[in-house]
Amino acid sequence: MLDPRYARLAELMVTYSVAVSPGERVLIEAFDVPPGFTAELVRAVARAGGLPLVSTKQNLVLRELYLNATDAQMQAIAECELFRMKMVQAYIGVRGWANATEMADVAPSQMLMCQRLWNRPVHLEQRVRHTRWVVLRYPTPAMAQAAGMSTPGFEDLYLRVCTMEYARMARAADALVRRMERTDEVRIVGPGTDLRFSIRGIPAVPCVGHRNLPDGEVFTAPVRTSPEGTISFNVPSVYNGITYDNVRLTFARGRIVDAEAGANTNLLQQALDSDEGARYVGEFALGFNPFILRPMKDTLFDEKIAGSLHLTPGAAYDEADNGNRSQLHWDMVLIQRPEYGGGEIWMDGECVRRDGLFVPEDLRPLNPDQLGAPGAE
Repeated sequence: MLDPRYARLAELMVTYSVAVSPGERVLIEAFDVPPGFTAELVRAVARAGGLPLVSTKQNLVLRELYLNATDAQMQAIAECELFRMKMVQAYIGVRGWANATEMADVAPSQMLMCQRLWNRPVHLEQRVRHTRWVVLRYPTPAMAQAAGMSTPGFEDLYLRVCTMEYARMARAADALVRRMERTDEVRIVGPGTDLRFSIRGIPAVPCVGHRNLPDGEVFTAPVRTSPEGTISFNVPSVYNGITYDNVRLTFARGRIVDAEAGANTNLLQQALDSDEGARYVGEFALGFNPFILRPMKDTLFDEKIAGSLHLTPGAAYDEADNGNRSQLHWDMVLIQRPEYGGGEIWMDGECVRRDGLFVPEDLRPLNPDQLGAPGAE
């Protein structure tokens, strides 16, 4: 029997995240998700007067598709799924897995081809641009194991994170949006890191439960040719089923001119060579979810860690567009709280976050002790 908080989560996704209206078509896409939760989403959409459409997928089956993929096959799948995506007004994607590295033995070239021919036209171009959408990870023992937690302990954390008061977070994030939109130069400093870039003229976008769950960030993008210096990431990054540790990037005139990832440096270089835009940055964001405090090897969680930032080689989002285009979009995360080495973020010569805590008075409501950490109420 499902924890009753799953019903609350389904209701939050339908009424807050995508705000379904009567008569709207809603595609629910469930990857390795228990039928009980998919059924909760169907009920929530129906209560809102929407028309639920359901597609279920399994990662083991997707692996076989990727292993045997051809251009013609991927184009055929994309045509069918693109037609369906064009028919809906809202999209709810729920992704679970028994094995986070299920795709580890799929050649990187195959994965890139599938992303280019299937994922990009269906999701990046149609779903992201033309529907109201939200994407959710479903808690599994594999996720608990990756996070170093028991399965019940992880599920409890997951439900607290995903059903927190996102409207309160939205109000607190307004000040950070305003500050970022008036900022020219950003400087990030910390162990192995000294990086400068401009965000002048690029919109800042709050992520407060409308697109991802869990959520908790404000993102923008650097002016494409502005990053100069080096950044060292301290959060393991799982990309296409492979874990990359201690990623270090060096920039000159906005372009990544050197990249290291220990034993996976060659694979990192291959990904950055996938196209010209892959060596430029398409996103910069500050994370502040008060309940997510340590890496879980899941980007959807890790990029929201309190006291973190992420920088993204690859494509920019339309909402904060710096003109960079790529089939790659790889969020790389750096935590700056003291137990992870500390660090600072400066905007136009003012320190706005030190050791993971916002310093200016207008930004302090985003700190964990005020945003909703245990004991803060």
